[in-house]
Amino acid sequence: MSKLPTGPYKGVRDFYPEDMAIQRYIFDTWSRTVESFGYQRYDASILEPATLYKAKGAENEEMVNEQTYTFTDRGEREVTLRPEMTPTVARMVAARQRELTPPIRWYSIPNLFRYERTQRGRLREHWQLNCDIFGVDDMAADVEIIALAHQLLLNFGATPDMFEIRINNRAFMESWYSTQGISEAGIRSKITKLNDRKNKISDEEYKSELRNIIVQPFDIDTLQAGLESNDISQISSQEPFRSLFENLQELGLDNIIFDKTLARGFDYYTGTVFEIFDKHPGGTKRSMLGGGRYDNLTGLFSDTPLSGVGFGMGDVTMRDFLETHNLLPPSVSTTAPLLTIIPLSPDEHQPAQALAQQFRAGGITTSIDFSARKRDKKFKTATDTGVHYVIVLGPDEIVAATLTLQDLRSNHEQTGATKEIITFLTEN
Repeated sequence: MSKLPTGPYKGVRDFYPEDMAIQRYIFDTWSRTVESFGYQRYDASILEPATLYKAKGAENEEMVNEQTYTFTDRGEREVTLRPEMTPTVARMVAARQRELTPPIRWYSIPNLFRYERTQRGRLREHWQLNCDIFGVDDMAADVEIIALAHQLLLNFGATPDMFEIRINNRAFMESWYSTQGISEAGIRSKITKLNDRKNKISDEEYKSELRNIIVQPFDIDTLQAGLESNDISQISSQEPFRSLFENLQELGLDNIIFDKTLARGFDYYTGTVFEIFDKHPGGTKRSMLGGGRYDNLTGLFSDTPLSGVGFGMGDVTMRDFLETHNLLPPSVSTTAPLLTIIPLSPDEHQPAQALAQQFRAGGITTSIDFSARKRDKKFKTATDTGVHYVIVLGPDEIVAATLTLQDLRSNHEQTGATKEIITFLTEN
């Protein structure tokens, strides 16, 4: 009988301890940063009714028809593994809208699923930091959410020259398209979706698709040049869009760029849209973070829509960024205990258990090496996995009730009773 394969399902990952340690570091940094801004954590089931993504205002044809994991459950209900979190949080906020007091600052780190072609920076399952502010119409919320995204990268040790924040505005683009003679809403929507793919296709393909969208005689080169012009003076009379740039610059964000080709594919965005890109030549070419303002999404569930602005940051591109810029601390890939106890024989296994309990009660993370390997190999394993201290436990140590603690980094030894060793470890 043939054996089952050991690899995971295509497009998802196994997290071995060293991988889990890195993911935990990323999640902990995310949580610490967003909570410093006053955000509260929430979560929901990975299962949602499929209608949530098919509804008007949340519809994205490619995602709904080609990328979602959708199935019919045993109750004949159509269910989807969530591909994004924004519709879910809008549903949750709408459910308690009368009880919540704006500004509502919420965040989550959900795992999301999309059936798409796997490539660098994009898998079929990933985890994503989602941060949102609800109930604030003022551009101050947009400023805060972008400043938060900027601070997240700084808190990983990045410097502003490592990344850039590209910003656009859906309302501004509607006005701009009118000045270009493009008045039909359907054509504008198609151009927006094409622009969302602009960095993923060649310039020739982009122009070809643009010509297919705009059927009337039109200078495609002039339109493309206008879209690619990032002269910020174009928004000098566009309030409050202009103030967004000014306020961000006042906060010290000098790596912001006005980008008219920035679209964000979802139809529910109504104002500001932004993405963050890695500037390293060897980095992923995809955005590592993206979001914007969506003022009508809760209207799917309530007669009194609540404005919102937020972003999502994926763990795959986050790890790529940290590895590309060598920002992962050397010790982050291990969760080794501080102390390992090495019994000399099986006779010392149970005394080692009792001793380990005392150290753990004293706040010292402690493991026991029960393996039958030789002592020098046990020492090597402890050193290789990042353990700082070892105690060899034999019959003499048990009889004398005296332990010898060895520092694997300096080879320094400390001898004493259990309480004395615990005190030493606690103080050092």
